[in-house]
Amino acid sequence: MRLLHTADWHIGRRLHGFDLELEQRNAFAQIEQIAKDEQVDGIVIAGDLYDRTLPSEKSVGLLNQMLKQLNLTDQIPIYAISGNHDSATRLSIGSEWFLDTNFYIHTRVAQAFTPIEFGDSQLFLLPYFEPFEVRQYFGDDSIQHVDEAFAAILKQIKTRFAPDKKHILISHFFAAGSQTTDSETKLTVGGLAAVPLKLLADFDYVALGHLHGKDALRDPKVQYSGSPVKFSLSEANQEKGVLIVDTDDIEHRRFVKLSPLKDVKQLRGDFETLVNPNYYQTINRGDYIGINLTNRNQIPNLMSQLRKIYPNIIELKRANGYDDILHYDGESATNIRQSDPMDLMQRFYEQVTKQRLTADQLKWAQDTLHSVSDGGKL
Repeated sequence: MRLLHTADWHIGRRLHGFDLELEQRNAFAQIEQIAKDEQVDGIVIAGDLYDRTLPSEKSVGLLNQMLKQLNLTDQIPIYAISGNHDSATRLSIGSEWFLDTNFYIHTRVAQAFTPIEFGDSQLFLLPYFEPFEVRQYFGDDSIQHVDEAFAAILKQIKTRFAPDKKHILISHFFAAGSQTTDSETKLTVGGLAAVPLKLLADFDYVALGHLHGKDALRDPKVQYSGSPVKFSLSEANQEKGVLIVDTDDIEHRRFVKLSPLKDVKQLRGDFETLVNPNYYQTINRGDYIGINLTNRNQIPNLMSQLRKIYPNIIELKRANGYDDILHYDGESATNIRQSDPMDLMQRFYEQVTKQRLTADQLKWAQDTLHSVSDGGKL
């Protein structure tokens, strides 16, 4: 059996106010093509299909389009679970007839105990859970922590093991010893506390979601696929892609890299270098860029000048521990007073809302500022 393992699509995610829909569509198109080229028997999506529990109508439409393309048009079986960012209720809508097209999506712990058998394997789909759901399922108030919940779940799952099959677990959690990035939810709260690897020893392969880097954990049988798109500067150096897993040779699973439309990069240097054409013409200025500025001196309209060259700046920090009043881009109070009011307002709005002003909002703000500067009244 050959599986494509992916996770953490986070449809609807924004990167410091920038819409990532085009990047996510690009990643999906590559995943679909890889699945066809590799002639996979199924696609594993190990949680966090959405970025939030109440996704927008646009996000719901986009995910539905992707899943229909894979499952109905391409006729590839899908094995998916809900993650901690998903709404289990929303994902489970329609699940009664999904089975007719080999689309398996599990959103409740109780579903994990019924294996899906295909070829030489049994797949157990265990969605993200909070310990109280497991307490209720087993009627056992002694289950208080995630490792206790996992122990109880896996003990029952193993009673369903067929001796002549490979046993694959699909789940969404933090495995002990994994490395995290700042784009992932705090991992010591509720159901996201660490799960000891020894609990997973009886599985032939554990396909995980939640951590966004494929190298978050090094284990012969337990693997994160990582996210298909970069969601923060802390992921700038990560390779994004999917895993191809053959059940008859699991330890030699292959990573297939995805190519982004816009990459995420971290630049470090002084202002004079960053605005020098000899420097910036050597890089893709359309990427999402974080800047670590080494200057200590005041620079008028710093962000405005940099954005003319790097339009997709997602973070600007001062290096060498330098800090002052405006943490957003490191400008001093004197420099703030000299800045263009529209520039200040746009930056403040983006800092607070993590979104950029729309064209209508910009026009309204410009009209208002002109009215004030001309002596008019609001």
